[in-house]
Amino acid sequence: MEAFWISLGAIFLAELGDKSQLMAMTFATRYKAWVVLTGITVATTVVHLGSVAIGGLIGDALPTTAISIVAGLAFIGFAAWTLRGDELTEEESRKAQRATRSALIAVTVAFFLSELGDKTMLATITLATQYGWVGTWIGSTVGMVAADALAIVVGRMLGRNLPEKAVRYGAAAAFAIFGVVMLVGAFL
Repeated sequence: MEAFWISLGAIFLAELGDKSQLMAMTFATRYKAWVVLTGITVATTVVHLGSVAIGGLIGDALPTTAISIVAGLAFIGFAAWTLRGDELTEEESRKAQRATRSALIAVTVAFFLSELGDKTMLATITLATQYGWVGTWIGSTVGMVAADALAIVVGRMLGRNLPEKAVRYGAAAAFAIFGVVMLVGAFL
């Protein structure tokens, strides 16, 4: 359960202000919310399963102290990445608006491709080096889907009046705290 809750919280925070949330809002303006959430869930489930497999392999091969140091530094890096922010490129925005054949396939493929190498994937790999893979996988998937669901709901209700800076700064602070805690734990 510890892996589940830590992963859920960390990935939820990582997703705040991420381009995936912007994609979710864009898709939700064109397709039904349940279609968008289903596509996000399928893509996230697959990407995060691969992430925890990678993290599990790395975790088994490296000493615990080295993993804690790298994980702590990674979370501090995620904090900086979050402060920088994410935006949809013109091409990503056009793809989200053009998809007409099968909404579910379009959303799933778009989210799958956008998550490869994204900070939530890297955070999931990092968490899997520290915690059990099943809890990390389920927690990270639920955290990401919940954050994107929130983006859809809030985006529909408030439009562009979201306090993006406050969300970004709060998520960055949480990542920095996770990173410092991991670094302190590595040296104790």
